[in-house]
Amino acid sequence: MKAAQITSYGASDVLRVLEVDRPVPGPGEVLVSVGASSVNGHDVIVRAGELKFVSGRRFPIGVGLDFAGTVVETGAGAEGFTAGERVWGTVHPRQRHLTGGAAEYVVVPVDRLAPAPASLSPVDAASLVVAGATALIALRDSVHLTSGERVLVRGAAGGVGTAAVQLAHALGCHVTALARDRHAQTLAGLGADEVLDYGSTTSDRIGPFDVIVDTVGSELHCYRGRLTKGGRMVTVGLSAAALAAIAASSVYGARRIRTFSANPDTAVLRELAGHVTSGALRPVVNSVFPLADIAAAHRAFERGGVVGKHVVAVTAGS
Repeated sequence: MKAAQITSYGASDVLRVLEVDRPVPGPGEVLVSVGASSVNGHDVIVRAGELKFVSGRRFPIGVGLDFAGTVVETGAGAEGFTAGERVWGTVHPRQRHLTGGAAEYVVVPVDRLAPAPASLSPVDAASLVVAGATALIALRDSVHLTSGERVLVRGAAGGVGTAAVQLAHALGCHVTALARDRHAQTLAGLGADEVLDYGSTTSDRIGPFDVIVDTVGSELHCYRGRLTKGGRMVTVGLSAAALAAIAASSVYGARRIRTFSANPDTAVLRELAGHVTSGALRPVVNSVFPLADIAAAHRAFERGGVVGKHVVAVTAGS
């Protein structure tokens, strides 16, 4: 089978689509024929070598954190799934996979898999797996968002941002989106009550907010200062500077800057599918690349400046 793999750490040209053995599901595992996988920040920083203390120096390394596809085969004890069933899921971010989601087939444990929403194509489904689950966990578990609160989504045009805008709107919150001005119409259509141009809007001129969801990872202390007395802030844009700001904010107790590792299990993926079925969440796909052009998909991700997700179509017609 064909699989996209990292052959060394570096720029996008270290990605290769190679012929490898098709994986075989072990006990408690499921073999999935992949229709599509999306490009996520985790994929890019692993490829660049920023997580080499986890991913190691043994190559090749599989790429693609998420996937949507069809069950082919189940291992012993892998209950709850049948051949031909449409599913979506993730590979474990800390497990070294010879093949990740950007491959024709992937093997995953049953607890990282769930039925995909019937209304979505594999491309649309793949665009929501990591981005949607990250937004859901941030709002539900990290900041405990409740109806009627004022929410700022910083970096609202990205995958996590567009999902967070929709989910906060569905909960009945007043949503302010901070993004490029040219994305204002799209974000308003997703549920943003107000869209501010990040290029001309400084943190000291906005707020206060009950909740801030940050996907950028810079100037965190400035935005934390725009919280209400009982406000909460979470960031998913991690860097050395962001980690330092998170640590320094611990003195503020409940108003500290929070973060987490999005590692969705079956329960989260099922809840995410429910939001799609209810109409609260819909995919926002910016561009679709064939598996052979995954390096171009990574370059597009790194350029930024777009609304929605970059998706890699593994199976023709996905």
